[in-house]
Amino acid sequence: MTQVKSIAVLAVLLVAIVYFTIRARQLYRILRLGPNENRLDHFPERVRGVLSYVGLHTRMFRNLYSGLLHLFIFYGFVVLLTAIIQAFGEGIFPGFSLAAIGGTTWIAFLQDLFGVLVLVGVLMALINRLVIRPRQFQESNEIDALIILGLIATIMIGMLGQNAARVAEGGEPSAAWRPVSSALARVFEGLGWQGTAAIPAHEVFYWMHILAVLAFLVYIPSSKHLHIIVAIPNVFFRKLPPKAGAALTPIDLEHAEHYGVSAVTQWSWKNLLDLYSCTECGRCQEQCPAFLTGKPLNPKMIIVDARENLFKTVRDAPPEPRGAPQQTQKLIGEAIKEDEIWSCVACGACQQECPVLIEHVPKIIDMRRSLVLEESKFPKEAQGALRSIESQGNPYGMPRAQRSEWAQGLGVKTIDEKPDAEYLYFVGCAASYDEANRAVARAFVGLLQKAGVDFAILGPKETCNGDPARRIGNEYLYQTQAQQNIEAMNEAKIKKVIATCPHCFNTIKNEFPQFGGTYQVVHHTQLLAGLIKEGRLKPSKAIEGKFTYHDSCYLGRWNDIYDPPRSVVEAIPGAELVEIERHHKRGFCCGAGGGRMWMEEKIGKRINHERVEQTLRTEAPRVATACPFCLTMFRDGISAKGAESQLQVQDLAQYLADSMDGAESPAKGEPAPSAG
Repeated sequence: MTQVKSIAVLAVLLVAIVYFTIRARQLYRILRLGPNENRLDHFPERVRGVLSYVGLHTRMFRNLYSGLLHLFIFYGFVVLLTAIIQAFGEGIFPGFSLAAIGGTTWIAFLQDLFGVLVLVGVLMALINRLVIRPRQFQESNEIDALIILGLIATIMIGMLGQNAARVAEGGEPSAAWRPVSSALARVFEGLGWQGTAAIPAHEVFYWMHILAVLAFLVYIPSSKHLHIIVAIPNVFFRKLPPKAGAALTPIDLEHAEHYGVSAVTQWSWKNLLDLYSCTECGRCQEQCPAFLTGKPLNPKMIIVDARENLFKTVRDAPPEPRGAPQQTQKLIGEAIKEDEIWSCVACGACQQECPVLIEHVPKIIDMRRSLVLEESKFPKEAQGALRSIESQGNPYGMPRAQRSEWAQGLGVKTIDEKPDAEYLYFVGCAASYDEANRAVARAFVGLLQKAGVDFAILGPKETCNGDPARRIGNEYLYQTQAQQNIEAMNEAKIKKVIATCPHCFNTIKNEFPQFGGTYQVVHHTQLLAGLIKEGRLKPSKAIEGKFTYHDSCYLGRWNDIYDPPRSVVEAIPGAELVEIERHHKRGFCCGAGGGRMWMEEKIGKRINHERVEQTLRTEAPRVATACPFCLTMFRDGISAKGAESQLQVQDLAQYLADSMDGAESPAKGEPAPSAG
């Protein structure tokens, strides 16, 4: 009988392993359809990321309830691998034991403890899905989730049941270390299952346990819970700083076979691994400002639909070796609608929230690139902005010759006039042409002069940094603009750059190095915070009352700069900083990112209106921004809401200038002759 059992256990194990191996090989071959991408650099940092994001569940615990239930299940399986090894070892090799490493003592105790914790986690998950039913689960495959939870519960019940039956048989050396199994054994004894009478119960629970384990092994590679296997490698192969989205991958315009992504197999193997890794937890959609204001975009469904498109492509045309022509299903227009692609504000909220570090934004930009560069399809308003950048070097369509007019009367020197300046102030298009943001530049320059900062500007040599073009999808125009600026900056031997625009800051810091422009880049809020700390700026005029601060996506999420702007507010006498309900890493976009500044918002609620409403709920009469786009969107939103009497918006530099020595801010000065 023992020999028959051994053969049976070995047979079912081998069948499951063979099926799993075949399916895993298929999935690997599908990954190989994607182009190469190096994600093996900085090995120690990648390992640290796995320990943090997987081992400590750092992102999962942003939602305490789901984080806790996932922790119970995850670590339960880690510990209960010992029980699985023990069960198959005993089944195939009679007398097999883990006693030598604590199998009858501390390991036995942990198996009992985590068996219960996993069942608690499963119960919490069922309550979450069937009772609480948060919105993000509405589009999930409920049957798939229930099958997985059922298998997990069966594995645990089988394990605890077989251990309890063994204790009830008598003579079990681990009985004293198994409080849960021992309690169940007493129940079994009450049913008359003790001594030899407990053997049939042991066999039933044993087979329940191992068959559920094997069913789980077979089911996982074909279900959405594939993330159980691929999440760890996906975290390991994550994009290291600068973040994916902060520094988009450039296109080799001279040699590329395609510009952007119009077929799912044009994404790299890592992007395809992202598709495997999605847990459909919906955390991304609950932070997405486009989704939350009624736009067609749902970042979760972008990944899910792309994954289905990938599998449909493979079903219809089996994988060919890398480099061979692929017969693919249409990605854009069928799997993913164009309105979804154009709704994205590239704020990075989805990526910041994703527990398995999926890179949503670059995928959306890749599809935009295909639409713009290969099909010339993009929103009509964006066409005007792109044409203006191409012809005038700015998306406002204003003459190049007016780029330095904002500096009239301030004594600002160009880099040609002051070639040894410590800093280049890269002004940007908004501060050069938009009147509200010109006031910011004038206020900031006044502060630099008060602090004795040595700086100059490019003047007429400056052109748009290219961020709007790149995020809209016109990589060719971006590279043209970037190379013009880099050529001018390198010719002037620039080492340090200040930017008042986070989009300029991010582009120069993270993306210009791709084309030979490497500089020390500082945002104006960082510089101002440092000057205050050094005592070179001493705000003395009180501005009493509550202040709140709006986090710019390209300063905060994409570059992790949160504290310097707040320290500037806190340095103003009388200012009391209060936070908007969505702030820091969970800040809410103003709606202007991803080139949306230049596109009309026609679907759903305006994102800037939602953000203004959130800000009004703080009851703070002043909101500080640190981005020209945010300033514009707040001004428009406050005006649309008729809230001018309730909420004032200015850049941090303007508030700080108002607080300096009680003197009039340079922002209010009258223009005078050009700086050249």
